[in-house]
Amino acid sequence: MMDFTGIDYLKGGNERQRRAYEVLTKYYVFEKLDGYSPILAGTVPIEIDIEDSDLDIILEVDLRFEEDFLDVLMLSRLIPYDVDVQVEYPIVNGEKCITLNFMLEEFPIEIFGQNKPTIQQNAYLHMIAEYKILQEKGEDFKQKIIDLKQQGIKTEPAFGILLGLENPYEDLLKL
Repeated sequence: MMDFTGIDYLKGGNERQRRAYEVLTKYYVFEKLDGYSPILAGTVPIEIDIEDSDLDIILEVDLRFEEDFLDVLMLSRLIPYDVDVQVEYPIVNGEKCITLNFMLEEFPIEIFGQNKPTIQQNAYLHMIAEYKILQEKGEDFKQKIIDLKQQGIKTEPAFGILLGLENPYEDLLKL
């Protein structure tokens, strides 16, 4: 099983993974976020990304100290001053979270913070389940997922369609 808790695996990946590694290391993203247990989740790590896929970075963030967290992001210059940042506070499973969206070079970045260890967050658990399925089902299945994503279908629903899952967001967590 691949270790997705760091980003070194990206160095030996496909062209987009190698480029993501270059950008993430150039801006010291994981070093600047180290206190929040960052993990790159989503489609890029498991090679089912499409051209406009973002880099999803999940963090463990206690939003009781939200101002401290935002200060760390700004003072660390993780987000360049000339970059437009969208901050939102979605409710996930009844809990307030934080998302920040911005661009680093050609990559849209989404930072998602939740007061839960990153390896217990749904984004990570979905990615691990999807990775295992992709390993088991092979290249044809992987290409079918990518084709569905290119048609505008989100990742979990794409897996749901191909696997016949009623509620892919919940069912993937059970796999």
